[in-house]
Amino acid sequence: MEPFTTFHGLIATLDRANVDTDQIIPKQFLKSIKRTGFGENLFFDWRYLPNNKPNPDFELNQPRFDGASILVTRNNFGCGSSREHAVWALKQYGFKVIIAPWQERDGSHVPAFADIFRNNSVKNGLLTIELSPDEVEEIFEMVGRFPGLEGTVNLEEQRFVLHLDEEIAFHFDIDAGVKEHLQRGLDDISLTLEHEDDITTFEKSRNFIAVPE
Repeated sequence: MEPFTTFHGLIATLDRANVDTDQIIPKQFLKSIKRTGFGENLFFDWRYLPNNKPNPDFELNQPRFDGASILVTRNNFGCGSSREHAVWALKQYGFKVIIAPWQERDGSHVPAFADIFRNNSVKNGLLTIELSPDEVEEIFEMVGRFPGLEGTVNLEEQRFVLHLDEEIAFHFDIDAGVKEHLQRGLDDISLTLEHEDDITTFEKSRNFIAVPE
């Protein structure tokens, strides 16, 4: 996994809340035992018409979003099943950062991202940023007003900047452990291997009982 420090890219918007993992990558594309080839089927049911031609009404099919690598969307993104393929599809499509708002609903705090999706994102180097509803609304407005709007994420400073004539910056919170793992480019296997010497020593100290044949 590559270290995540600072990232600059084109911003795309997806104006939909409660986007679940089956919408991100439908179940018929989960048959492969490989971890590649999912990007082309991202949001398949929305991106394509029944004749498999691109749906011109779907946001991400707009020419102004070609090559976008920062996705701004609505609350509760990545809900539904725990499939890690959803994160693989987003990354293989080209997204490096997903931004969504938290929300207060009926007296309850609804996070921007579903827990399992957020955890899967960390493991695969996809940065999820949670902002306030007003901040996300402002980003949607700016992207709508300024086609081709780009932004920069500085993970060390925990800032997301819109590149306008007068830059607009947003601060975001992130768990210190998650931040370190992303900055160092460490997935679960890499974290385990950092303790390889201790693991080897422990295994050598164990008294294994031979099983009679």
